[in-house]
Amino acid sequence: MKIIILGAGRVGHSVAESLVSERNDITVIDTDAARLRDLESRFDLRGVVGSGIDPQVLAEAGAHDTDLLIACAAQDETNLVCCKIAQVLFSIPTRIARVRSSGFDDDERLVGPEGFAVDRIICPEESLTRYIGKLIEYPEAMQVREFAGGRACLASVRARAGAPMVGHTIAELRAGAPDVAVRIVAIYRRFPDEPDRFVACDGTTRIEPGDEVFVLAASEHIAYVLAALHRRGATAVQPVRRIMIAGGGRVGLRLARQLAKQGGRFRVKIIEGDMQRCTELASLLPADTLVLQGDATDEDLLGDENIEEIDLFLALTDDDENNIMSCLLAKRMGARRVLALINRRSYADLMHGTQIDIALSPAQAMLGELLAYVRQGDVQAVHSLRRGVAEALEIVARGDRKSSRVVGRKVSELQLPGEVHMGLIVRGLPDSPDVSPEDLREPQVIIPRSSTVIESNDHVVFFLPHKRLVREVEKLFRVSATFF
Repeated sequence: MKIIILGAGRVGHSVAESLVSERNDITVIDTDAARLRDLESRFDLRGVVGSGIDPQVLAEAGAHDTDLLIACAAQDETNLVCCKIAQVLFSIPTRIARVRSSGFDDDERLVGPEGFAVDRIICPEESLTRYIGKLIEYPEAMQVREFAGGRACLASVRARAGAPMVGHTIAELRAGAPDVAVRIVAIYRRFPDEPDRFVACDGTTRIEPGDEVFVLAASEHIAYVLAALHRRGATAVQPVRRIMIAGGGRVGLRLARQLAKQGGRFRVKIIEGDMQRCTELASLLPADTLVLQGDATDEDLLGDENIEEIDLFLALTDDDENNIMSCLLAKRMGARRVLALINRRSYADLMHGTQIDIALSPAQAMLGELLAYVRQGDVQAVHSLRRGVAEALEIVARGDRKSSRVVGRKVSELQLPGEVHMGLIVRGLPDSPDVSPEDLREPQVIIPRSSTVIESNDHVVFFLPHKRLVREVEKLFRVSATFF
């Protein structure tokens, strides 16, 4: 696929890194020649120096035969105008814009074909806030991703000694709960002096303490499974109630606002260094959200604010080093769980397995929204996992036995790559939003067995330990021309 990316900042850099690894033809436009030279030296892509709203620059970037435009420059107006030019002058089929302002999402007049002609608006800060909200909802989880409109979840959790499911084989767990829609799709195991190693899952695989376990389940079961992998014995799940946010920027403010809407469920404190910004935050947030002016790496400040009583400490500033240090300090002083926002991938890799419970990349949080447009066929959702190494994919089976290589066939008959794990099937989702209520049926979450037959319109969720396997799965689900 031929793709133009406007903007070589943090988001553009991360998007380019992810897409170029899948052998796409990538061109990046930016006004900063030094940034482009750095990208060209790191990745197999082309840089074009100039403005993304200059038709000549777009033409030089190859807009005439481009399949996808991703406009993620720093300014909303630049991204919107670029999409409009791409539609009017170059007929680029798919146009995605990064827009921070919340006023564009629901107004078709502004973003539709007669407006700025944007097919999809993405906001990394909003994606990040939603994702953190899921981690708050499931306090044991290291990652949480939704599929099939929220009916199924993929979550990763650190297995702990003494938890009910730890120490058992997968076959034993299946036998103990045969009717529960849950499947363990991957395990990453720690070994001395080397990175976590992927462990393929079959019935004989035993879950060991310290394993990072990836579980696919119907949404109603996910909380129980996470607790059974992480909580010792019959210890009750301890919900998140007291939250401290370090950093009152865009993400910190969005999250504090989201938490404030939960009807007093959370007690939130937010630490911000800039006094003027503190005044703004105090005026924008409800009175029960405590705004503190100070440094989140100040041991005295954390002690005065009873950090040992905090259920979740979130470091959400723009400074990776500050986020790392404040999280390590908060953890040492007794915070139950800490999350650091880390932009640099090398830093995130270093933090994995340390005292920091979750190292979160802003770009990775929203990357799935972009990847669904790059994937071929009926891909509904894509989620990047393990800092971009692995992937979870939701794809819809179309056609019939004649036009499809999957529909009407048993799982055992599918020619899937050996490492690809089919996690679950969601059956009965409406094929279109216009389906009448009387034609709707209650969707089923099915754990596929070798004898399970794939039906047309099944939503199938896969776990892929390596991104290079994606194309093979997409090819398998592609229908022949006779289907159309």
